[in-house]
Amino acid sequence: MGQPNFLIVVADDLGFSDTGVYGSEIKTPSIDKLAQDGLRFTDFHAASACSPTRSMLLSGTDHHIAGVGAMIESIKDFQRHKPGYEGYLNDRVVSLPELLRDKGYKTYMSGKWHLGLTKERWPHSRGFDRSFSLLPGAANHYAYEPQLESGDQRPSLLARTPPYYVEDDRHIPPKELGKDFYSSDAFADKLLQYLDERSDAEREQPFFAYFAFSAPHWPLQAPEEDIVPYRGRYDEGPEALRQERVENLKRLGLVPEHATPHDVVAPHRQRVLSRQWETLSPSEKAFSSRTMETYAGMVQRLDSQLERVFAYLRSTQELDNTFVIFMSDNGAEGTLLEAAPIIGENIFEHIDKYYNNSLENMGRFDSYVWYGPHWASAGTAPSRLYKAFIAEGGIRVPFILRYPPLTSARPSLSIEHAFCTVMDIYPTILELAGISYPDSAYKGHEIVPLRGKSWLPYLRHVSEDYSSAAASATLPNGDSMPSPPSPARIHAEESVTGWELFGRLAVRQGKWKATFIPAPYGPEVWELFDLEQDPGETRSVAEEEPAKLRELLKAWNEYVGEVGVAQEPPEYGTLIVE
Repeated sequence: MGQPNFLIVVADDLGFSDTGVYGSEIKTPSIDKLAQDGLRFTDFHAASACSPTRSMLLSGTDHHIAGVGAMIESIKDFQRHKPGYEGYLNDRVVSLPELLRDKGYKTYMSGKWHLGLTKERWPHSRGFDRSFSLLPGAANHYAYEPQLESGDQRPSLLARTPPYYVEDDRHIPPKELGKDFYSSDAFADKLLQYLDERSDAEREQPFFAYFAFSAPHWPLQAPEEDIVPYRGRYDEGPEALRQERVENLKRLGLVPEHATPHDVVAPHRQRVLSRQWETLSPSEKAFSSRTMETYAGMVQRLDSQLERVFAYLRSTQELDNTFVIFMSDNGAEGTLLEAAPIIGENIFEHIDKYYNNSLENMGRFDSYVWYGPHWASAGTAPSRLYKAFIAEGGIRVPFILRYPPLTSARPSLSIEHAFCTVMDIYPTILELAGISYPDSAYKGHEIVPLRGKSWLPYLRHVSEDYSSAAASATLPNGDSMPSPPSPARIHAEESVTGWELFGRLAVRQGKWKATFIPAPYGPEVWELFDLEQDPGETRSVAEEEPAKLRELLKAWNEYVGEVGVAQEPPEYGTLIVE
């Protein structure tokens, strides 16, 4: 069959339970079918925000090493000019498409980039043969920008998130995108164009395609036909949805029966979207539920565009030789934009003046809304918190893998509970492609080693176990199929993984995880959780297990040194002193 193709699909701010096969009411038949033939992971972890995860995906190492130690929108003075805080995918790493292209792969990207704004940092300069990309971290999905009155200025949030699209090495002005432009549709259009334009000779080469949606990231916008099916679906409020989702996750075996959901964390109670449902007026409830209807429409639309790509690959008989993954870059976005660490200003006056957020208009090109912590917590439950936090709700994301040579022996809708991270994707792809990572230098500059670990030994081990079990089930004695032996771990139990972003800290080793979350979202002390017993991180056992906490905090300090976390006085390390 030759070298496999690779299709990496990334959704933007999609919650753990926001697709059908992860317990959602949202219609996602294409994603569901991918899982029916593949594997769903329950303990896959990303970074807590967009660009850090994307840098880890394309570099195979920690984002503090790859250049996105902090998001460029929120970098602080003490982080500036530090190695790993360049704000773009730096030259200490070899991007995955660069290495694959060097070894004969055709490389394509369509979607959100968020890894560099200057031309020498665009996707075409980091290994992609063809690319159509949104450069900033977000934009109006219809590429709409209102004409401002004389003397008015866009708030920095909107000024930093214009519809800045590029194709290869050319900027595309918004007027050239067309009157029917919508981000998810356009990304699918371009990827299909690139695949279809391959010459006969190029079709003999394997391809790597990076399909990175900017949905369902705010602003919440979707075509009306995708929103209408959810009218009234969320009128009982976010807590009813949260309980429904948790029940579905348990029924599907995606979280343990004993899992207790963490309470919703929603400071800033003066804002409508942070208040308890029962305190809202009828009009406020209608507004809130309409934001969730719009979000659901975005997810449904994303799924339909993904199906277009799958249908094409089926028509060219390439799908079964394509290693496909579907993931989110972080947890659902629960932070109110006006309270987010990247904002720092009031944006409501501008939105009220230049956008129409009426119920009838919400989701259209000239609306601008987000849905807040309660709806996001329905998407991340039973986990604690959401995007931008290193609690499980911010970093544990849905992940589906389909590649028949590795997954076809498994039962339909199989589930994997092994811990793994986004850094593992890079070495897994290299091993499947039969490509070695450079020793210490690439094209004249020094590079760092990979921190991720290939899943191939694990996946082959498990697939062989299931094949053996299936064979024994065909024996004529009538015995039922035996369960395969307990699979090996992807990462050794003693291995350590760390997280840091926005001054929120975490370190994990096996089932143990320590977190430090400043107020008002956390207690501003180190906490310790046993994730096997308490996946919702509802009760710290730091007092019962002081030795384990000390062990993890020692590992945290080692992580800080290894990846180069820039520290603000008082340094993070001082927080571990008892």
